[in-house]
Amino acid sequence: MGNGAKAQTRRDRNAKDKASKAGSQLKVNQQAKNIVCTVCRSTFLCTSRAKSLAEHAENKHNKKLEDCFPGFVEPV
Repeated sequence: MGNGAKAQTRRDRNAKDKASKAGSQLKVNQQAKNIVCTVCRSTFLCTSRAKSLAEHAENKHNKKLEDCFPGFVEPV
């Protein structure tokens, strides 16, 4: 077995490891979606900022941030 075969084996092993780790992040992101629009029931990550939520409320529903996300507190 030459150096080229060893390098290819290492690349294949690393690619397989990365693929298995990618799926776990999706589960974490799904669990972190705890901000819910009361109008359309869309979920947003807990790290969402008021600006992006206000844009959603204005563009999708023509309402204010407080109407779609009552009790929203900006994360620190």
